[in-house]
Amino acid sequence: MIYKFKPLFAALLLLFVMAGCEDFLDTESYTKKNTSNFPTTEEEAQAMITGIYMTMNDLIRDPEAHPFMIFDIASDDRLGGGSTSNVGAQSMDRLLNNKISWLEALWQARYAGIYRANNAIETLDNIQSWSSDKVKSRLLAETHFLRAYFYFDLIQVFGQVPLKLSTVPENLPKNTADEVYEQIAYDLEEAIKLFPNDAFPNYGKGKASKWAAEALMARVYLFYTGFYKKSSLPIAGGGEVTKQRVIGYVEDCINNSGHSLVSDQRNIWPYTNPYTGKDYQYVKDNGLLWEGDNCKETLFAMKFSNSGVNGYFNRIVEYYNPRLSGASCFPFVPQGYSNGPVSTTLWNDWQSDPDYVGDYRRVGSICYEPDEIPNYAGDKTKEVEKTRLWAKKYLGVGAYDGNNLIQTVSYFYGGPNNRQQGLNNDLILIRMADVYLMHSELTETNTYLNKVRERAKLPAVAYSLNAIKKERRFELCFEGLRWNDLRRWGDVQEIVKNQEGVDITNRGVVGKYTFGSTDFMTRYQQTGGGFWKIPDSQVILSEGVLEQNPGWEETYNFNTLPYYAN
Repeated sequence: MIYKFKPLFAALLLLFVMAGCEDFLDTESYTKKNTSNFPTTEEEAQAMITGIYMTMNDLIRDPEAHPFMIFDIASDDRLGGGSTSNVGAQSMDRLLNNKISWLEALWQARYAGIYRANNAIETLDNIQSWSSDKVKSRLLAETHFLRAYFYFDLIQVFGQVPLKLSTVPENLPKNTADEVYEQIAYDLEEAIKLFPNDAFPNYGKGKASKWAAEALMARVYLFYTGFYKKSSLPIAGGGEVTKQRVIGYVEDCINNSGHSLVSDQRNIWPYTNPYTGKDYQYVKDNGLLWEGDNCKETLFAMKFSNSGVNGYFNRIVEYYNPRLSGASCFPFVPQGYSNGPVSTTLWNDWQSDPDYVGDYRRVGSICYEPDEIPNYAGDKTKEVEKTRLWAKKYLGVGAYDGNNLIQTVSYFYGGPNNRQQGLNNDLILIRMADVYLMHSELTETNTYLNKVRERAKLPAVAYSLNAIKKERRFELCFEGLRWNDLRRWGDVQEIVKNQEGVDITNRGVVGKYTFGSTDFMTRYQQTGGGFWKIPDSQVILSEGVLEQNPGWEETYNFNTLPYYAN
């Protein structure tokens, strides 16, 4: 069943909490609006598109159902971690089922966004007067981009999903992967055609752009052709996206978007902000200065407000922050759940690779507890799969205001001094370093590969797929890309190699990481290549129309970590 949606007007009444989209509603009630009388003005159309974006914020309330966290922890470079009660992350790490109707929030949020996108496509022509054709074209482009983005999330998580392209209620079976990818390609082609050529930052904060659509097309093309062993990406209605066309899109993005690399990769991440940096020795020693959210390297990101409204903050950061943190963990002050400890293999591989000698990104991306936060005692009563390595990119940070320790830096930008509601830094979904590396992979040339390495103060290397694989692993670690990179390259066995046997502690007891009694690669094959279980409730509601994915019998329900008895 795929029509379990929140009404459109509910989203519209909540628009004031959506950061990044600056078009707000007046005080008129919209509870009686319907497709015959909404939208009728350009202002209402802006609000309608904002409602599509807002479904992205709805999902962040449940990080364990969010594709970013699923893809991040399912890879080889993070373990599940947390405590014995954080079974979501531990299930992601082992390709096991977390609970009944796990990922229900993902299914509902993404189909709610798709429904709203369909509604916008069906009704934008209601408006008779636009301030300019450019405004209408941009709004329609954003709609196609977001529908493509949502379907790409769904198809990468579930493998096959129902393709819903209208607002008419229907009980639909799963479409083939090819059919869904055809639609994604169609929507991205429409978005690229319709978006104005406004360069950064002129297209507006928190909005999709032509450049994000071109970059996403490259990501879709690489995954589809790699995972499914295809030579091109089909387009719904006819035609195909060839490698040469994708290269053209990527080069257009590089040459005309106004986006480029920031001066130092570390300046993207919140720990370099000036309020924290003045007291964080690592930042001072390296002369770092935050270039902030909305920086020139970010093509597309989830935005969060300073309002502190429940649910509209970056809860993925909360899940990754250490337990019982506080001053002993400065600057990573906000208390979290210790999910996603970094695999020691990544830390060691990075150090031992002769192509990466002196790479500042290693310590810029990973906090080694004994060096940086030696006074952090941790939580020996609860922390499991602890490696004493933390992924800095998405750790929330605090700062001192005189002698007072402030929980999160959003306080200095008008936000609340609260360990949860102050977590409002961008969740970056596409950035320029990824685009550069995709260009090198598509063209099999080293120019943009070496631009990324040059920023990291590393010497140039010759092009090879192995060089691309290593650079993507190190440059883009902890950004939700590694799992699908491994899948499209056919390298999923790296997960077992890089995790099995890693030194860990479980509630203070030294041990070794293990997947348990289930062989990971067997699980991967059983699930058709790492696709997750469709929420049980959706299968039941469909009365048999929607078939469950293979490999998800009750045998593969997560019970407990293998270090403890059931």
